Amino acid sequence: MARNQLSYRMMVISLLVAMVLTILPLPETAEWFRPYWVAMFVIYWAIEAPGLMTMGWAFAAGILLDFLTGTLLGQHALGLVIATYIVHRFRLRLRFFRLWQQAIVVMVVLLNDRIIYTWIHALVYGHTPGWWILIAPFVAMVTWPWLILIMDLIRRQARGSA
Repeated sequence: MARNQLSYRMMVISLLVAMVLTILPLPETAEWFRPYWVAMFVIYWAIEAPGLMTMGWAFAAGILLDFLTGTLLGQHALGLVIATYIVHRFRLRLRFFRLWQQAIVVMVVLLNDRIIYTWIHALVYGHTPGWWILIAPFVAMVTWPWLILIMDLIRRQARGSA
């Protein structure tokens, strides 16, 4: 199997896993601590395989996520497209950052997504969500190094067996 086909399949499977992690039920008190899994995987693939993770893929993943979560159509898509653009813009720099530095960048990108979410929520519903929506980007920052290590290990093993 060609390397691009393998990466493409892994990208699709990881995005599907991220969708499942997103809709997995949690207690209401723990819901605000759930990292934005789909955005984290989109960012990962935008850094590791920018030719595969395009803004079109990010948009499609966002629309699917909107359907799965029952949110306003296009809300997640807009945030993921903007996150993908930011990562593509600074990809060459991000690849040389240490894991903790990448984690901070991921947190900032996800905070940007939360600002977009708040803006859309205020426009559509007339009120803004509480401060607790800012917890998830910090949880994502802590989770990011582990996601990188696990995904790199899976990709290395898949290349070795192919």
